[in-house]
Parts: sequence; C-alpha cells; structure tokens
Amino acid sequence: MTLFAAKRKKTRQITVGNVKIGGMAPVAVQSMTNTFTQDVPATVSQIKRLEEAGCEIVRVAVPDEEAATAITSIKKSISIPLIADIHFDYRLAIASAKAGADGLRLNPGNIGTMEKVRAVAECAKSFDIPIRIGVNSGSLEKDLLKKYNGATPEAMVESAIRNIELLTSLDFHQIKISIKASDVRRTIAAYRLLSSKTDFPLHLGVTEAGTLFSGIVKSSLGIGMLLAEGIGDTFRVSLTRDPVEEIRTAYEILKALDIRRRGPEIISCPTCGRCKINLFEIVEQVEQALLSSLSPVRLAIMGCVVNGPGEAKEADIGIAGGDGVGILFKKGEVVKKFPQDKLVQVLLEEVEKYDAELR
Repeated sequence: MTLFAAKRKKTRQITVGNVKIGGMAPVAVQSMTNTFTQDVPATVSQIKRLEEAGCEIVRVAVPDEEAATAITSIKKSISIPLIADIHFDYRLAIASAKAGADGLRLNPGNIGTMEKVRAVAECAKSFDIPIRIGVNSGSLEKDLLKKYNGATPEAMVESAIRNIELLTSLDFHQIKISIKASDVRRTIAAYRLLSSKTDFPLHLGVTEAGTLFSGIVKSSLGIGMLLAEGIGDTFRVSLTRDPVEEIRTAYEILKALDIRRRGPEIISCPTCGRCKINLFEIVEQVEQALLSSLSPVRLAIMGCVVNGPGEAKEADIGIAGGDGVGILFKKGEVVKKFPQDKLVQVLLEEVEKYDAELR
C-alpha cells in the first residue's frame, strides 16, 4: 500500500453499476460527455473512446425527456456505469432511473418541494441506485449566501449537510457528495471541512476549471492536494476540451501521487542547447502510440546521450540520441546503439518485450 493510500480516510461504500465507491475501494476516474445525449450514436461513440482511455464512470446531461429516454439505448452499447445529470426537474430524475441510469447527480435543494424530493429518493431506492449531491458555489441557497456573505467554504458545507440530512430523513443513504468551486483554495477548504463532518464518499473536482493548460493546473493542484491528504473516493477533471483529455489528466494525477497506475509513465527532459534531435516530436509519437496501453513500464526519452542514462537511471527503459546515433538504456545502463532514426521504433519494440515478460 502506498504512503498516500495509507493515509486515506475510510468512508462509507456505495456502488455505481459495478464500480465500488468509498470504503477504501480504488479511487475511481469519471468524465462527462459533451455530446447531445439524445444523439445516441454520437454519445455512444464518445463514451467508447472514454472507456478506451480508462474512464470508469460516465455522466450524461439530461435536459429533457428525450435525453432521459435515450439512456436505455446508450446503456445497451457501453460497458461502464452511466450517471444522469439532473437540474430542477424531478420528473427527469425518475425518467432517467426508469431508463436504466446507474446513478443520479442532482442538488435536492433545487428539485423543489419535499414531495418531489421524496419521489426521487423512493424511485432511486426502488432501482437501488445512488444519488450524488452536487453542491456548486454558483448555485447555493439564498439564505446561506446571506448568512455567510457569499459562497464561502462554510456556506457550501452547510448546503451539503442540509441536503444529506434531507435525503437521510427519507431513509435514503446511497449518497456521495461533491462540493465544487471554480477556484482552487475555496474548493480545497470546502472539501477539508466537509470531510471532517461526514463519512459519506466524496467526489472531487474543481468546477469550470477552464481550458487545457489552466484546467490541468487547477485540477492537479485542487484534486491532487486533497488526494494526497487522503480525501476523495472518485473524481473528475473538468476541462473545456475533448473529455478524453480529462481521463489522461486524471491518471497522470494518480500516477504522480503513486495512488494508481494505468499505462506507462514517461520521463522526458525539457531539452537544452545540447539536444540535437527533435525530442518534442519523438515524445509525441511515443505518447500517441501508447495512449491505450496498460503497461506499467517507466520510460525515459532524453535529448542527449551524455546525460540521458544518468539522469533517468530509474527508468525501466530509455532512449537518447544525437549526432545520428541512438542509444537504448535500461536502469541507467546502455545496452544497445542504433541509427538515430530508429529511436521510436526501438523503444516501442522494447515496451512489447517488457510486457511479454510480465505476462
């Protein structure tokens, strides 16, 4: 067990489809489609790409009855659990559950009357599916905004606790909670406070994190710091991008913290004046070739044969090049020289050999 996992807070365990959440189950990686849900072929196609990248739970928007109905057809063609994202209309939550959704994401506080919340809870209970309480800094209750003079971490946590108590008062306990803000410090503070007050599983995320670079930085800091503290049972990296990039980023966060590993770890130098090869292109070729690989191998792709093996001696397999010559090294020891234009080919062949030896 890793240092980070050993510190992890144990929470109640729930099940989303065939995926366990909480109770020390592996931290699960989620994403959300950005297709129109009612466009079944497009939605299924995107989910299959997410599955290939390692997505373990997927969420779809349900803005209307047509989208809810489409869940039945989508479920027939995918292999990971599907969560229906609901806002305001309790009837869409019920319709989604009946259509086969494996879970519901909603904020009970904006569903309406107690009778409507009760109807959703009873429906979810009858289908044995969980509800994620999704608290967002941008949609807090007015009385809490007034009480705390804004969407503070304390206001967000009180909203979450209020919604937990609402569902548990209806004898519904298959709950997980998210409590997101668009800035990192407030998100971290809110999750820390919430974690101290409940043992329900937590879904992490920095909402509306932004474009590829800013979103990766915000998510890596916000989600990564919480995971490093042992907080969090599942998470989504939110990017204004192809959602497959969310999955790639998620696994890099988990790998960096040594919590979970999926696919190769690539170590590469930033290049300097000694570099005489197009390292950027080589790294991109290797990364693309191994996108769907599950190999646990640690690779080094270095820009010069002088420092390469030494600086990357912990890598299982590494390459470096310069002046027309490529080298292959393992655990810092040079084992082979070859023409520089074969760098990518040699590395990928060695990865295949490495995986064959593990099988």
